[in-house]
Amino acid sequence: MRAGLWCLCQPYSAAMSYRNFAYDRGWKKVTQVSVPVISVGNLTAGGTGKSPTVAMLARWLRQRGVRVAILSRGYGAGLDGRNDEAKELEVLLPDVPHLQNPDRIASAAIATEELEMQILLLDDGFQHRKIHRDLEIVLLDAREPFGYGFLLPRGMLREPLRSLRRADLVMVTRADQVEPRKLAEIRTRVQRYNPKAAWLEAEHHPVKLRNSDGETLPVDWVKEKKVFAVCGLGNPSGFLQTLASCGAQVVGHLSYPDHHPYSSGDIQEIESNVSSLAQGCDAIICTGKDLAKIDTVRIGKYPVWSLDVELRVRMGSDVLDEHLTRIVQMLELPSP
Repeated sequence: MRAGLWCLCQPYSAAMSYRNFAYDRGWKKVTQVSVPVISVGNLTAGGTGKSPTVAMLARWLRQRGVRVAILSRGYGAGLDGRNDEAKELEVLLPDVPHLQNPDRIASAAIATEELEMQILLLDDGFQHRKIHRDLEIVLLDAREPFGYGFLLPRGMLREPLRSLRRADLVMVTRADQVEPRKLAEIRTRVQRYNPKAAWLEAEHHPVKLRNSDGETLPVDWVKEKKVFAVCGLGNPSGFLQTLASCGAQVVGHLSYPDHHPYSSGDIQEIESNVSSLAQGCDAIICTGKDLAKIDTVRIGKYPVWSLDVELRVRMGSDVLDEHLTRIVQMLELPSP
């Protein structure tokens, strides 16, 4: 099976290599918009913490009075044109427009010309090379940073590791969930491909529990509580470990594909699984993205809460501030 998957990844590898080569040589057009662009992306399929990172950057910019918009592809959008990430970010960042469109050049035009935004944040922008970016941030999940060493579908890499040379900043997320020795190994490997990229380490910090009515509880509420975890993420193990770190007793869990659209059948499946637990259950805990789609305060007799997290940079925050300050200073430059 592994050999078959390796064969399947060769056409993908060839196509990706040609595409990157064409952009590097200038054969494919790169559009430069009228305002600075910050890209947040990753090398691997699955969750590396892009949404919390985008939220952190947007807050940093808004605190300095900068009008910022988020541009994303909108994968898995519902009938209302928004996906789970858009709904979650709308709650976290009510004053930050989020434009979802596969054509991000068109979104950029709307953001700059109609909404008069000053800086654009490309969510999941590393592979989207059609727009020029002024700061390229690449995220690596410390638990599995290099996608098992193979491109899709044999591994989880969306493009080869040598693509790291395009990064200005490499941020390792969930750095608190691995040993320091592994972090050193990741950094050494990254520097083989891009010795000039700044190195940052970050962790997912739980900040509160929230339900679909907007009510909140402190994170300590889950300590020693029996909880059933539900998530539709590319990296469910990271969520489970974060939940366990809060002191919760995870008595069961259900994992769905990333951006999973929860149906009535899924809700029934969750209730059935929780009801069958011999040890009982105090609450169902999900992520903010999942709560946006589950959209109920209770499944059966069990309350539903999301565990909201913020990304906190524990190493390199001064370097990040310097790069973001440089981007903001670009707004003060006279037009050519």
